Amino acid sequence: MRKYHALPVALLAALALTACQDGTGTQDEGAAKPQLTATANSAPTDAASDKAGDTAADTATVAKATKATKAAQTKGTSAKGTSAKGTKPGTAAAPAARVSCNGANTTVTAKPVRRPINHMLITVKNTGSKACDLTYYPVLRFDEMQWAPQPMEESKPQAVTTLAPGESGYAGVALSAADGSGSGGTTGRKLTVGFQGRTPHSSGGPSAIPQLPSEGVYYDSSLTVTYWLHDMEQALSY
Repeated sequence: MRKYHALPVALLAALALTACQDGTGTQDEGAAKPQLTATANSAPTDAASDKAGDTAADTATVAKATKATKAAQTKGTSAKGTSAKGTKPGTAAAPAARVSCNGANTTVTAKPVRRPINHMLITVKNTGSKACDLTYYPVLRFDEMQWAPQPMEESKPQAVTTLAPGESGYAGVALSAADGSGSGGTTGRKLTVGFQGRTPHSSGGPSAIPQLPSEGVYYDSSLTVTYWLHDMEQALSY
């Protein structure tokens, strides 16, 4: 399981990024503009006109060269994969810049599925402005139940499930034993989905209460849940 430690290097990178964003970074002043001296002549001669034409041509050449230099610099920066905000496209946010996913910055749905039988899918969508982490597995509670469903350890991912803004994560729920071996079967009318923090069994923030079907959801003592995963099909494969 991935450990969650904010590294000093990541903190320094975040500070450097902030400095770049708030406009304190050094900016290219461009090439020096040539200083033109105006000459007071009541009736310019042909030679003076020719000289003025040459000066204008030289000024245009300098301006063109300056523009080409700036374009080359911009192209070189883009080639290194640096965006306007100073971050590399497609890279995940540093751990220090992420928050925990919970009921305050996500929308949560819980829907029974036809296949596999006796299963339900929990979907969490990041509606916040920052990347958030779905740590460990959801803590489920139907109505006033006094016990917590155990996780399917074989579903444990190699790394934490991180959601960028707008992305979704999933957890599969095995509601009851297909062979009828479960006991204490009952119908749940209300479901509370709890979120864990950086350490196991710690609070990750406000819980969510997704709406269940009007007929409720049947479950028994075999109720188990997967870890949070990126892939919906994988979440329903256990």
